[in-house]
Amino acid sequence: MPRQADLRRLKVVAGILRDIDGRVLVTERIEDGPFQGLWEFPGGKIGAGEELEEALARELSEEIGVQMLASDHLMSLRHEYPDRHVEIDFFLVTQWQNEARGLEGQGLKWVTVDALAGVDLLPADLPVIGKLQSLYRF
Repeated sequence: MPRQADLRRLKVVAGILRDIDGRVLVTERIEDGPFQGLWEFPGGKIGAGEELEEALARELSEEIGVQMLASDHLMSLRHEYPDRHVEIDFFLVTQWQNEARGLEGQGLKWVTVDALAGVDLLPADLPVIGKLQSLYRF
């Protein structure tokens, strides 16, 4: 097991796209490793010198072909995996162009906010479920 000081520290952004029916988009992880086959909100690592929203716009374009037009910061959190510490900034993507598609061969699915609890999400994404349920509860 790596020592605390040896763990990789990653800063990432994730976008939550909500369609006209109130469903949110999750994407399948296709990389090899312990999280292959799990689902996540689309996004990725922040590049050197990038602002958060700039990184999110780039990641959404690269991964799912969406051009982000507007977003609102939803929450920040930290999650410790056995081999890394991840700091994630989640954004509600309120306006975008183009239909989402898996440009890297990953699966995509739109699920209701209430159904998110039944999706096999990455552990770091789980706290977002409660936040979204509190926002979109009628």
